[in-house]
Amino acid sequence: MNDSPISKYDWEKRIVEPTLEKQAERKPRFSTSSDIELERIYTAEDRPHADDTRDLGVPGEYPFTRGVQPTMYRGRLWTMRQYAGYASAAESNARYKYLLEQGQTGLSVAFDLPTQIGYDADDPMSEGEVGKVGVSISSIHDMMRLFDGISLAKVSTSMTINAPAAVLLAMYIAAGKRQGVEPRRLRGTLQNDILKEYIARGTYIYPPAPAMRLITHVFQYCAEHVPHWNTISISGYHIREAGSTAVQEVAFTLSNGIAYVQAAIDAGLDVDAFASQISFFFNAHNNFLEEVAKFRAARRLWAHTMRERFGAQDPKSWMLRFHAQTGGSTLTLQQPENNVVRVALQALAAVLGGTQSLHTNSRDEALWLPTEDSVRIALRTQQIIAYESGVTDTIDPLGGAYLIEHLTDEIERRARAYIDRIDAMGGALAAIERGYIQQEIADAAYAYQQAVEGGEQIVVGVNQFQTHEEPHLERWSLASKRSRAMRAQRRRAARNFATSSRKRLWQAKKKASRGANSSKRRPAASPA
Repeated sequence: MNDSPISKYDWEKRIVEPTLEKQAERKPRFSTSSDIELERIYTAEDRPHADDTRDLGVPGEYPFTRGVQPTMYRGRLWTMRQYAGYASAAESNARYKYLLEQGQTGLSVAFDLPTQIGYDADDPMSEGEVGKVGVSISSIHDMMRLFDGISLAKVSTSMTINAPAAVLLAMYIAAGKRQGVEPRRLRGTLQNDILKEYIARGTYIYPPAPAMRLITHVFQYCAEHVPHWNTISISGYHIREAGSTAVQEVAFTLSNGIAYVQAAIDAGLDVDAFASQISFFFNAHNNFLEEVAKFRAARRLWAHTMRERFGAQDPKSWMLRFHAQTGGSTLTLQQPENNVVRVALQALAAVLGGTQSLHTNSRDEALWLPTEDSVRIALRTQQIIAYESGVTDTIDPLGGAYLIEHLTDEIERRARAYIDRIDAMGGALAAIERGYIQQEIADAAYAYQQAVEGGEQIVVGVNQFQTHEEPHLERWSLASKRSRAMRAQRRRAARNFATSSRKRLWQAKKKASRGANSSKRRPAASPA
């Protein structure tokens, strides 16, 4: 028996090849969603030029590969921030209070389409869309109702709003003032990312130049007056939802980030005056190990970009802080209970990748707006990861694993190559105007769909392991919610009436009994 170490090459020749002669592997080629080919095993031989002191560092130090805080979740857990909003401000307020009662630690506001593109609820263009995919906010009075009974001094709020972001921020600041909370005490995030609207989402109002000017004005205002507010959440999430790969998500998001930073510098702002208030928003998708590596690669690449390209001096300017949301496009209407498992794996990848806040999708979101039961399960998923799994007790627990480090290096390398190509075109805006980014995403989305339809990519319950049963989940609708509330109100009224009737009957019997006893004791009347 030879106990000396075996090389990867020798292992392949002596052990793997005889095994393959007996039984072939499941498929001829294994790869990630970004088409990064995966070998059977990874060892130190696969990173011969690695310098872990330089490339990994330690948590809280440049280049932040292992996390932006020195103690990460040992010090404080990520913010559990469920994205919510529907119908009126009052009805959304009730959902926020419910989520906070269930242990949520931050708010995330979903606005309806009219609000997102600058229309009031009573505008003819808004007909049929008010309150459909988010809450309708047309005035400061709506904003006050949205946060009625919720102290803006105690909760941080993320607002998914872009083209009219400055207006909604002004309303939020005014609502805070009416609660007695000064702007300097407000905490939260404004999405305010117009470039990805041109790429993937479509809720833009203005041409690019004035839209970018509004964004830089928000940077400047918040740096002076709302210092604890994240002025932008540069969003890879929607890019991924449109069909991009993990590598494209990192590359196009950071290219947009470079455009925003350059626009602010061109407007006369000092990079260290605003860069620490920039945040990011990424998707947590299905390919578990690639996703963990993706977050680490994005952090390192942004740190290099801010320090080397823009000359930022403040370490806070180098940090990529991000919110993550599990992949909405991965949810299936077939066998929706399976979505609970998908969301759990995606959420775990975000946590192992070092997210600062997290939204977990609900099992029924491919069907309709989530019910309270589904939202609670989604939140409990985060809480179980946080308090029961043990993964929060050690920082970057997968760091140093050969495959994780290989994928981190490869995603960074490929994303940097994309950024170089976009720079050569004149930057993100020029690449968007040429349609380059949109076409790259469309090609990736088409390739994925072809893989699903051809059976190469298995989606459980969709193209394999199907059943023909209809989903057995309670359907949420505003009408049904109001109907349940009315039924509950009628039950309470009937119960109160029955209780009151019994009480009146008891009191009548008691009074009659007293009257009878009194008549027995009363002396007979004197004869006339």
